[in-house]
Amino acid sequence: MKQYFAGIDIGTFASRGILLDEDFQVVGDVSTPHGMDNPQPGWFEHDAEEVWWKDLCILSRKLLETTGIRPEQIACVGVSALGTDCLPVDGDCRPLRPAILYGIDARAGEEIQWLTDYYGPEQVQQLFGHPICSGDTATKILWIKRHEPQVYEKTSKFLTGSSYLTAKLTGEYVIDQFLAKGSFRPLYRADGAVNEQTCALYCRPDQIAEAAVSTRVVGTVTAQAARETGFAPGTPVITGTGDSTSEAISVGLVEPGTAFFQFGSSMFYYYCVDRFMDHYTSPEGNGSIKGGKDFTVPGTFCLGDGTNAAGTLTRWVRDTLYAQEYRGQLQGGENAYAVMAREAAAVAPGCDGLMMLPYIYGERSPIQDPKATGMLFGLKGSHTRAHINRAALEAVGFSVYQHLSLFTEMGVPPRSIITAGGGTKNRVWMQIICDMAGLPITIPEPYQCSAYGDAMMAAVGCGRLSGFPELRSALPRGTVLQPNMENHALYAEKYPAYRSLYLRNRDLMHQFAL
Repeated sequence: MKQYFAGIDIGTFASRGILLDEDFQVVGDVSTPHGMDNPQPGWFEHDAEEVWWKDLCILSRKLLETTGIRPEQIACVGVSALGTDCLPVDGDCRPLRPAILYGIDARAGEEIQWLTDYYGPEQVQQLFGHPICSGDTATKILWIKRHEPQVYEKTSKFLTGSSYLTAKLTGEYVIDQFLAKGSFRPLYRADGAVNEQTCALYCRPDQIAEAAVSTRVVGTVTAQAARETGFAPGTPVITGTGDSTSEAISVGLVEPGTAFFQFGSSMFYYYCVDRFMDHYTSPEGNGSIKGGKDFTVPGTFCLGDGTNAAGTLTRWVRDTLYAQEYRGQLQGGENAYAVMAREAAAVAPGCDGLMMLPYIYGERSPIQDPKATGMLFGLKGSHTRAHINRAALEAVGFSVYQHLSLFTEMGVPPRSIITAGGGTKNRVWMQIICDMAGLPITIPEPYQCSAYGDAMMAAVGCGRLSGFPELRSALPRGTVLQPNMENHALYAEKYPAYRSLYLRNRDLMHQFAL
């Protein structure tokens, strides 16, 4: 009987499912959109039942229905979701409140400051590996403990997205050891065991999931989950992981010296290195890089973090300046983003003196400042919406440049760059990124996404692939862009202004922050 491998990913605004055959060719590819709740400024949430689980059930059934593949032919299932969410559930895995999303949710600012004062700088570095920030899930747990004690008392487990989905499928509570030892610090030890001593400040040790390797088969689809998803009872399910990790794996981030930038709603990076690296703060004012941790790929380490805006910034430009084109798109006209890409391409690099800061939702990496705000600088009457449009693309590009500068300062300049995510559809934007980096960048095939990575890791989990080296050899080559070095020199000349705009206006930003 021919076998297939299923991968399902739940993202910020959409979810996607993919089925691969035994030759790792895509035989099923489906998606479904959803919203994101913003109940207060700085708060971002998903209803785990109505978004995460419902989407998984929709996608699993669509995959089986559209391909005609029988449920018993699915050899293994892998899932991924937003990496650093916080979802409290009761003993029956029922959510007790909406999931608090990843680092974009900044509600725990008081908890971050309290923890920083409580531990002191030296112990913060020891426990977290970086200044405590909104991407640390422990701060979200502490927020629930302080602000929603009735929820806290009923909580059986504090889960992240992939943990919840795997638990709903199998009844087993697990978390990818990469997420556990990174985003859930200091709740886990370096070996993945629960750190009972440090955990006590936040929750009981039994309230967090067991850490496991992402490709480990941790259970099988239960009878109840089979009725809801269409999968066959007994189908193996791997631990799963965060969406950025699975997407990184899907495009080949398995070797040291390779940097991966994911351009979705936010920009997330992973940089694979051959040794552990401590938290680094630039003496040049370039920001900071979180300390490294063991990567999903055995024998490697990873630097990783994310920004708060990438696709959300271009969406803001679309909704604000291209609303007419978007209305036309909804009525069957040209895609508004295609119009934006064409107009951006017609503007010279540097936007005729216009520069934007991308911090419209505050910022995580590399400045770790939730009170930072966006900025348009150098605006003149000769500038048009096309200039603002391109300035937004360049703003995200300068953020990439800033991260690459930090890697170089740390003594580990990247040798190769891989990109992924919805932003790669905009080749004008990707060429800007390529020019900023001054290095060739590889753009994967459109189907190389988080769900594709989930399916490939499921193939590893059930033994169809022997490990990550064989996984990488099975991946397609993708498209390679070459940098325009004249543009690279121009951007390098302008980068100090980008950096200074934030440093010189930081205090004013904080005064005006809501």
